[in-house]
Amino acid sequence: MCLLLCGTRLFAQSNLSGTNPAQPTTLANSPTRDTNANKTNTAKWKTEEAHITYERLNTAKISIPDSSLHGFQHRPLASPYERDMGNLGSPTNNLLFTPEDRLGPTLGYHIFDPYRFNVDSLKFYNTNRPYSDFSYMLGSKLEQIASIMHSQNIKPNWNFMVEYHKLTAPGFYKIQRNNFDNFNLTTNYKSLDKHYVLYAAMVYNKEQHDENGGIVNDSELQNPNYNDRRTVDAAYQNDQYSLTRSSVSNVQRDFTLLLQHSYTWGRKDTTYNADSTQFTYKLVPHFSITHKMELSTEKHTYKDLTPDSLRYVTLFNQAFSNETNSYAFGEDSVYVQQKWFWVDNKILLNGFLGKPGKQLQFSAGIGDRYDQFISTPVSHLIQDSLPKQVYSIGRDKSSYINNYLVGEIRKEALLPGQWAYGAKTQFYFTGEAAGEFMFDASVGKELKKDIGSFVAGFKQQLNEAPYSYTTYENQFTQQSFSFNKESVTTLYATLESPRLRFSAGVKNYTIDNYIYVNENEVPAQYSQAFNLSQLWVRKMFKMGDFYLDNEIAYQQLAESAPIDVPKLMGREQLTYEQSLFKKALKVVFGIEARYTTNYHAAGYDAILNKFYYQSTYTTNNFPEMAVFINFRIKRFRAFIMGDQLQEFFVKNTITNVGTPVLNYNGTVGDTRLPVYATPDALIRFGFTWILVN
Repeated sequence: MCLLLCGTRLFAQSNLSGTNPAQPTTLANSPTRDTNANKTNTAKWKTEEAHITYERLNTAKISIPDSSLHGFQHRPLASPYERDMGNLGSPTNNLLFTPEDRLGPTLGYHIFDPYRFNVDSLKFYNTNRPYSDFSYMLGSKLEQIASIMHSQNIKPNWNFMVEYHKLTAPGFYKIQRNNFDNFNLTTNYKSLDKHYVLYAAMVYNKEQHDENGGIVNDSELQNPNYNDRRTVDAAYQNDQYSLTRSSVSNVQRDFTLLLQHSYTWGRKDTTYNADSTQFTYKLVPHFSITHKMELSTEKHTYKDLTPDSLRYVTLFNQAFSNETNSYAFGEDSVYVQQKWFWVDNKILLNGFLGKPGKQLQFSAGIGDRYDQFISTPVSHLIQDSLPKQVYSIGRDKSSYINNYLVGEIRKEALLPGQWAYGAKTQFYFTGEAAGEFMFDASVGKELKKDIGSFVAGFKQQLNEAPYSYTTYENQFTQQSFSFNKESVTTLYATLESPRLRFSAGVKNYTIDNYIYVNENEVPAQYSQAFNLSQLWVRKMFKMGDFYLDNEIAYQQLAESAPIDVPKLMGREQLTYEQSLFKKALKVVFGIEARYTTNYHAAGYDAILNKFYYQSTYTTNNFPEMAVFINFRIKRFRAFIMGDQLQEFFVKNTITNVGTPVLNYNGTVGDTRLPVYATPDALIRFGFTWILVN
C-alpha cells in the first residue's frame, strides 16, 4: 500500500450555509514570526498576515482557496452528477448531459476528463508566504488518492506553483485496476511597472485503466456465494494471463505547454505610503498586445493481448490463435494507437475604455494552428509463399494547417453592484476546419449586500467530428466514417444567493447533426435537430445547528434522441454542524442520499474507449446512501465516510452496461449483456493539511 502525503482535488462547494469558514488566505491564527526583541536576530522581524490568492487565465477576478467543511466528504475529482463504473478512476459519464466542448480538430477521448488537469483552468497563485497543500484519501480495497501542491513567490511580482496527483484503485471486482499520474506547473510574472505580464504552464496527464468488460452474469450479485466481488465472473477475465491485471487496457497520455504574455501601454501613476518609504505603481491601460502559444501532444493506446474474435465483430472479422485453452504471450494481439500533436499561435490587439475597475476591454486578433494525427499500426497485408497472411506494421498520418480570427468584448464585475457583460468569437477561415466557429455572449450582475448574483448567456458552435470518431485502424482493418459538421446552441441562466442559501439554473441545448456511438457500437450521426432542457435548484434550510441541503435536477429530452440520461436526479444532505472547544474544533455530522429516476444506462465500449447509446437495459436503482463526519482544526481538515450503505439492503446498483458477450462459454446463441455495478459498502478516510510558512 502506497502512503503519500498529498492533496486531493475536491469539487468546489458554494458556501450556501451562510457561514464564514476560516480561509487559508487570512487566518487570524496563522503562525507568526517571533518579534521578541530579547531574542537573538529577531529585532527586525514583523508580524504579517498570510495572503493567498489565485486567478485564472483571461480574467481579472481574484479568488481564494476553498476551505469549506460542509461538503468536504464529497467524492473527489468528479462533480456530483458524474457517474463512474464502480471504481474510482474508471470512465465517467455525466448524467447531467453536457455536449463535448470542441472547436477545430480534436482527438475525441473525454471519459477521463474529470481526473485530468486542463491548461485552460489552472490556477495562477500570488502568495506572500510559501503555501503548501498536502492531502490523502484511503478507501476500501486500497483505493487511494494522494497529491501535493506547493506555491511560493520568488519575488512579490513572480510566483510559481507545482502540483502532483496520484490515484490507484484496484477495485472491488476483477481486473478493473486504475493507475493515474497528473502533474502541472504554473508561473506568472508581472513587471513592477505593470506593463508586462506573463503566464506559463506545463501539464502532464496519464490515465491507465484495466478493462474487465463488465459482469457477465448479474444474477451473481444476488448470490451469497459471490459475496467476495472478485469471484464474480467478468467478460474479459483470462486466468492464464493474470489474476490481478487485465489483458485489455486503455491508456491515455497528454502533455501541454502554455505561454501567454502581453505588454500594455497606458497612464502610469505612483502611490507612496505615509512616510514615503515605499511606493506602488498603478497603470490605467489604454492599449496592449498579447501573444498566446500552446503546444500539445496526446496519445491514446488500446491493447488486447488475449483477443476473442467475437469481441470485434462490429468492426472486423479475424480469427486469433489465442482462442484456445492455452495462452501464448504476444500471439495475435490487437493494438490500436492514435496520436495527436498540435501547435497553436495567436496574436491579439487589445483596447480599453472607461475608468479603472470598470473598464471595457475589446480584443481582435488572428491565429494559426497546425494539427497532426497518426494511427499505428495500420494493416499492410502481405501474402507469403505458404501461403500465409502476414501483416507488416505501418502508420497513417494526416496533417492540417488552419487559420482563424478571434474577437472579444469583456467587462467584468469586480465589485458588488457592478454589471458584467461580454462576447467572444472564433472563426476558422482556411484549412480543413474552414467554416467552423464559436460565438459566446453573456450578461450578469453582482448584487449588493451579499444578496447574490445572476448570469444569462448564449453560445453557439459549429464543429467537425473528432479524429477518433472518423478513423479506426489496426493491423487487421481500416475503418473510416464521414460526418457533417455538428451544431450546438446553448441558452442558459443561473442565480445564486449566499444570503438566502439558494441557487438555481436553467439551460437549453439545441443540437443538430449530433455525433455519437450507436447501439451497434460504431460512430454514427443523428441528423435530426433536437432540444434538451435542464433545470436545477439547490436550497439549504437552517434549523439551529442542523442544515438540510436539497438539490434537484430535471432534464427534458426529445424521445427519439440517442442520449441516455435520467429525467430527475436529486441529492439530499442532512448535517449537524457545531464548533467545540472555544471554536478550535469544527465538526459536521451528516447523512446523504443520491437518487435518480429509471433511465437507459449508457453502454460502455472498451474497444473504442467511449460510451454508446443503448435502449435495451433500464436501471431500477435504489438510492445511494452515505454517512460521514467532517472536522477541522485550524488548517487541518479530515473526513470519515461510510459510502454505498444501500448495499446492506439491496445488491448492487447498476451504473452502465457493456459490450454484449456472444456465445457465452462457447454456447451458440447464449448472448449476455454485461453490466457494471457500484462497489459494496465501503469506508473512506481523507484529510487535507494546509501549511503556511
